[in-house]
Amino acid sequence: MTLPRTYRGVVFDMDGTLVDSTGSIQRSWRQWAEEFELTEGQFRGNWHGRPATDLVSHLLPPERVHEGVERIKAIEEADAHSVVTLPGAEDALHVLRANGIPIAIATSCTRGLAEGRITGAGLFRPEVVVTADDVEHGKPSPDIFRKAAEELGLDPTEVLVVEDAVAGVTAAHAVPTECLAVLTTTPREQLAAELVVEDLSKVNWVITDGGVRVEANS
Repeated sequence: MTLPRTYRGVVFDMDGTLVDSTGSIQRSWRQWAEEFELTEGQFRGNWHGRPATDLVSHLLPPERVHEGVERIKAIEEADAHSVVTLPGAEDALHVLRANGIPIAIATSCTRGLAEGRITGAGLFRPEVVVTADDVEHGKPSPDIFRKAAEELGLDPTEVLVVEDAVAGVTAAHAVPTECLAVLTTTPREQLAAELVVEDLSKVNWVITDGGVRVEANS
């Protein structure tokens, strides 16, 4: 299957799309929950891909939100070294960069955590990295993808978004633009993306005069 058009740029989510941070996230939030005396049942809901501030605000009373956000930031940043790149991630970034296709990372992580995970995974860092610290509204708002496109010098509708989470796919469609989704963290039936693949190793990046076309490989 091939996506319907040519894109002038590509904006990648990070966690679950470019890097495997699942273990780190689970350890960090488990420690955080124990410190704030919360149960596993209180974490029910699809929070993957959304800013930590949203979850903390949902779980703690207003007077403790700042404390809770600062604590989860510290815990996650201390564990950032443990993440690894996902299949096809490095190849995708390097192929696009080598062919002059503008690329960005747009992540719900804070700036410090994003930089820590990029470094910890040994991931190539694009010039444009937009984080939760750079926008007022996180995913599923489209703000982070629109800002990434703006910093690339592109109209947001000209970029392809690459995601793994429901909130991210929703944000991409609100841009509005198409989304390529990978099955690293979320079941296929929950991802209403235009193209869904196992991971980025299953993607062919076809360079054209106008940008890049995307097709699933076997």
